[in-house]
Parts: sequence; structure tokens; C-alpha cells
Amino acid sequence: MHQRLAHAIPTQRQQSRTHPLYWCFLLLLCAAYIQGGLTKAVDFPAALAEMRHFGLAPEPPLALLTIAGELGASLLILCGVLRWAGALYLALFTFAANFVANRFWEMAEPARTMAANGFFEHLGLVGAFLIVAWVDVKGRPRG
Repeated sequence: MHQRLAHAIPTQRQQSRTHPLYWCFLLLLCAAYIQGGLTKAVDFPAALAEMRHFGLAPEPPLALLTIAGELGASLLILCGVLRWAGALYLALFTFAANFVANRFWEMAEPARTMAANGFFEHLGLVGAFLIVAWVDVKGRPRG
């Protein structure tokens, strides 16, 4: 089982296509961004309300940028075209959004503990996207 799983992670010999299992891992990693982008696109007034909730202005362009970024970067990752760029984008987006949405240091309990958990879970997502970018760049032929 371990050797089968190890073959799912791309190497320099496997740059032309994505192993189906690795693609499923990438889909799981992008799932929240696909869901978030689609939800915001379908209910744009709610996307604007979310921007207001977090004190972000101007709401319409930031909401559009968020939708385009979440869906566009996820598409790059899943299609394997500039996968490293999509992964870096979502890593930076998640890192920045984490400091906007999960400001646990400003909260009282019990919200503080839940926000702290969310904050550190999102750092884990940042790390995962950085691994995806690293694997994609390292798997490309030199020259």
C-alpha cells in the first residue's frame, strides 16, 4: 500500500499527466475554495455582506477578485497548468485571509478557542499548498 501511494506523488518522470489519486488529493485541498467561490458567485449579495462583515472595502471589486481567485487558482491546480502558480496564489490568499477572518487574539472565550483552531488549521492549508507548488516546480524538466 505504501509503495502504491508513493507512486501517486509526481516525480520528474511523471510531468505530463496527473496521477488520478494525486488529482483526488488536489481536489480535496481545493474543495473549500471551489465551494466558496461558487457560493459567492451564485449569491453575490451575500459575498458583499461577507466583505462588509470583515471590514473590507470596496466590496464589489474585492468580492469579484475573491471569486476569480478561488475558482481560477483551483482550476490551475486541478488542470495542472501553472499548478505551482495556483498553489502559491491560494497559499498567499489563505495566509492573508487568515489574519482577517481568524483574529483569535482579539476574542474572548469560547469564540477565541474556535478561532485559534481555525487559524492554525488554515496555516496547515498554506503549508499544503506550498508543498503542491514545490512538487510541481521540482517535477518540471530543467532547461
